[in-house]
Parts: sequence; structure tokens; C-alpha cells
Amino acid sequence: MRTSHLPHNHRRILCVFPRYSQVFGTFHHAYQFFPDTKAFMPPQGLLTIAAYLPASWEVKFVDENVREPTDEEFRWADAIFVSSMHVQKRRVGQIAARAHEFGKVCALGGPSVSAAPEYYPMYDYLHCGELGDATDALVRQLDETVARPEKQVTFKTDKRVELDDFPIPAYEKIKVSQYFAANIQWSSGCPYRCEFCDIPELYGRNPRLKSPERMIRELDALMANGARGAIYFVDDNFIGNKKAAKELLPHLIEWQKRHNYAIRLAAELTLNVAQDTEVLELMREAYFTDVFFGIESPDEETLDSIDKQQNLRMPILEAIRIINAHGIELHAGIILGLDADGVDAADKIIRFIDKAQIPLLAVNVLYALPKTPLYRRLQKEGRLIETADVDESNVVFKLPENVVVEQWKKVVKHVFDPENLHARYRHNIVNTYPNRKKVPLLGVVNKRNLHIAAHAISSVFVNLGLKANYKPAFWKMAIELMREGRIDHLIYIATMGHHLITWGQEVADGRARAANYTERPIEEELERRLSNDPRRMLFESGRDQLRPSA
Repeated sequence: MRTSHLPHNHRRILCVFPRYSQVFGTFHHAYQFFPDTKAFMPPQGLLTIAAYLPASWEVKFVDENVREPTDEEFRWADAIFVSSMHVQKRRVGQIAARAHEFGKVCALGGPSVSAAPEYYPMYDYLHCGELGDATDALVRQLDETVARPEKQVTFKTDKRVELDDFPIPAYEKIKVSQYFAANIQWSSGCPYRCEFCDIPELYGRNPRLKSPERMIRELDALMANGARGAIYFVDDNFIGNKKAAKELLPHLIEWQKRHNYAIRLAAELTLNVAQDTEVLELMREAYFTDVFFGIESPDEETLDSIDKQQNLRMPILEAIRIINAHGIELHAGIILGLDADGVDAADKIIRFIDKAQIPLLAVNVLYALPKTPLYRRLQKEGRLIETADVDESNVVFKLPENVVVEQWKKVVKHVFDPENLHARYRHNIVNTYPNRKKVPLLGVVNKRNLHIAAHAISSVFVNLGLKANYKPAFWKMAIELMREGRIDHLIYIATMGHHLITWGQEVADGRARAANYTERPIEEELERRLSNDPRRMLFESGRDQLRPSA
């Protein structure tokens, strides 16, 4: 559906999705191996807004992760629409400045401004909350005038549009094939109350859902607009409503059959899925091959302290074994700096990872996001750093910050060591991948996929086999897999692994932060450290080979 407002004036709207900082979760080091890939996932939220605007309005869409908007596009527009997450905060401000240089009114929506509108005093209009009456009010306001208001105006959603009535995102305004993976949203909200998570307060604890029929239409739209490889369910928790998940999955299975299982599916969910083998079997039949869940910590006391009781319903290692037995590879999040962590936290995590054999891990230092119980608790305890200019985190840890950061570096160094990483993938080749549904070659072997595979394998051998600084580990893995005829696994492990290994090296070199939400760019932090270094004069005069990352 579109907005119910029938406009009186013609408007031209430029939707701009901000460029990400190059953080772990964008997988940017893997793009080079795939033709035309320029960005991680399509910006679902802003594409939905673009589809909701009046049909008579002209809408252009630019994802800065693919290309920069031009001056001509800013001149063309009557108004600039932006949507973002916290990790894009700095770039969001720069877009507003550019819009105002052209005298254009600009509006900001998305999860970041919904959680912390105070971050964005530079915007003319703020849209806080999901698609709903606030969106209609913004449309009415712009229909009346596109002059900049004298002071900032905030529209807050009181009545949300039902998820099933959301328009299908305007995929036709982008090239879906330019993205590393496609994405789709089925539900919104999560029943759990993890202390560090803002989802329940932003989207509620009772998951809202799209109907299976609506989901199939959106999947068809994705395919028609060039989706390939994988589609990721970006739900807050795919099993937030298990009954509904069991009703949806048979429809996904039938859809996969019609498309010869040409698409792999992935999702985010909670570890307690291991208690429901019916869900897991349905996910296997629907060709779910990867899921992400938050481990956070292998320590039971720590999990209890952050209200992560859903990870305590059975031993974590047993849950992992059950999920792997259904052909599903696990990806997981780890957090260091939790209050219950001791000086041995890194060692505990490393021992756990070596047992769990999870290859892909997002390893972060705790950061307190607005609208979370953690944020309020730390604020009350006087342990929240409420300035934007922080180095690694806005949390005053129980342990000294340098100890927490060194724990983080120790874990990252171990888990993304090439030999260790390849060994964990080898474990999944033997213990997980054989359990996947056997799909027809017709869905996999086609002209486009053969072109992608040929480009990937040639890029892998040139960039990793000849140029990578971990060539011995690469060739050990590659030769072993080629002897076994596992070229598909070789491409997957080499491309995903290169991003993980390279990011690990960036951590070791001081080119990556422990938390993704700090506002100061890493280059500024390196410059600050260097300015306090007594070797500064030698560096500036060129008589020393000191690197800024030293």
C-alpha cells in the first residue's frame, strides 16, 4: 500500500542511504571476488519508504555504498530523505550539510534517530518510529511546502502500518545484483530482553508478522530484480513466534521447489531453536544454510547477568551440535567487557570457540546503545561516557579499558588466524555441510552462476594465491579442497575467510575499533596518538619510518 494522503503538488524526492564506515559486518573485503558487487545488503527501510510515497511523486534512490549522489541529483530534488543506523551517524550529518548547501529540506528516519533523536539537530524533519501516521504527516507537510522550517520538526509514529500492508520495497530503483546478499523482513520485534539490545523498546516484544502469501510476493519481486546466491531474513528473531515460523516455512519450501533451490536462505535467531527439531527440519527443507545468533559469552553467570537466559536452556555446545546436524552453519556474536567478565574472559572464549568450531564470529567490545536497559543502568551508576568523542566504547568497564581491549585483540588474533579459521571451516565441511538438503543442479548450474564462479575462482587464485600475506595457509586449504573436488567450498571459504582474516589483521595493526559505534574515525584516533608520541618530529621530517598504526 501507499500513503493515504492524496497530494496536491508534484514533488521530487531524492532518497539517500548513507555510506557505511568499513566495519566488520559489511564484509567489504569479499566484494572483489564477485563481479559487480559493490555493497553488502539493499537498504530495506528506505526502499520501503520510497515505495510508500505518493505514486505521482518522482523518486530517485541512491545508495552511497554503491555510488555517490551527484550535484545534479541534489539540484533536481525538492526534498532529501535519509535513513540510517547508529554506525552511519557521522555520514548522516554530512549528507544533511550537503543538502543544505543546495538549499534543500532534508528528513531523517530509521532506527538510529528513532532511538536517539538528539543525535541529529542538523535535520529539518525527524521521523521517529516505524512506517505509519508519522510518515503520512511528513508527506502532508512536504506536500504543503518544501521550504526549510524555522526549527526542527519531529514526527513520531503512534499508529503503525501493519507489516502485511507494507509496500514491497522499491527494488526496481536499485540493482539487487550489486549487493553481496539480498535481504527480506518477515517479522519485527523480539520477546526477549537482553540487557544490551534496543530491539524490544524500538519494535516491541510481541513479534508482528507478514503473511506467508505476502512473503512469497516479496521473494518473487527480489528474484525478478536480480537476487542471487543468498537471501537473508533480517528479522530481529526468526523464531520470535515459533508457531508462525512453522506456518511460514512450508510456503518457503514450496517456493524453493518452484525455483529449483537456486537461493540459499539465512536468518538471525536465538539459540533455543535447538530445542525444536520440527523447526530445524523445516528450515533444512527450506534450504536455510546459515544462521546468526548471539552467544555473547560461554559463561553461564555472565549470560544470566545480561538477561540472556534463552542461551541457558541447554548446554551451548550441545545446541550447536543439534543445529549443525540439520546442515545449518552457525555464525555468532561475542561480547567482551561485560560486568561479570574476569581477567580470564578471553581465554574462556578462545577455549569455547575451539570446541564449538563456529567459523564466522562477530567479536565486539560492549557498547551501550540508547533505549536499552544497559544504557539506563550505566547512566544511573555513573558508568556511561556521554560524550561522542570516545576511543573504543562509551562504557566504563569493571576492568580497566586497556585490559578489555587487549582481551578483545587476543580473541580476534586467535579466531581469525588463517590456520585456525580454515580448521573451523574444515570441521563444518565434515560435520555440517553433508547434512544439508541435496538440491537439484538445475537451480545451481546456470549461465549466471557459472560466470560468477569463474570470476570468483580466478580472483581467488590471483589475489590470495599470489598476493595474500597468508599464502601458505591459503594453499594448504585450497590444495586439500581441490583434491576432494570441493571447488564450491573452496570459493566460499576463500572469499568469506579473506574478509575475516583481513579484518583480524586490521585489528592487530590498530586500523579497526573494538566497537562499531564510536563517532571519531580511526584515522583521527591514530593522528591523536601520534601527536602525543615523542617521535612525532622524526616522523614529520621523514627521518624515521614510523607508521601511524605503530
